[in-house]
Amino acid sequence: MENELHRLDRYDRRILEILQEDAGISNQALAERVGLSPSPCLRRVRALENAGIILQRVALLDRRRLGLELTALIHIGMDRHTPERFAHFEETVATYPEVQRCYLITGQAADYMLQVVVPDMDAYQEFLLRRITRLEGVDSVHSSFVLRRVLDRTALPLDYSPG
Repeated sequence: MENELHRLDRYDRRILEILQEDAGISNQALAERVGLSPSPCLRRVRALENAGIILQRVALLDRRRLGLELTALIHIGMDRHTPERFAHFEETVATYPEVQRCYLITGQAADYMLQVVVPDMDAYQEFLLRRITRLEGVDSVHSSFVLRRVLDRTALPLDYSPG
């Protein structure tokens, strides 16, 4: 089940904590750190993948070393709120490699918020004018630029308890 809550024991939680730190760790090293032998550890990792808890394993890259100096947050308002309009926007934006994240949001004057990375302001202007503003249904665009990353984590909290 997609929304079914998967019960995690201490081994599962430890596996997930370690994989969030280093997705490229070998099964042998993971098993040693978790305190399991390699076969049961691998079975647990595969079970977490099959349950949809581990979606994929990725390498995090340094944006600046790749020449991607500018991060923009773009709030986009749509002219009509129809499923077809939203679907077309989402499908198109998903093809743009500059877009790292796209959220359908509420509580703002915008319908979507995009996080975009580009080399510089010229590249951003090109992206904005040749792609975003030409998308059917885009009614308003407001951009903000990241001055400094205060916190930029990918790890999810595994022992969340409010309060």
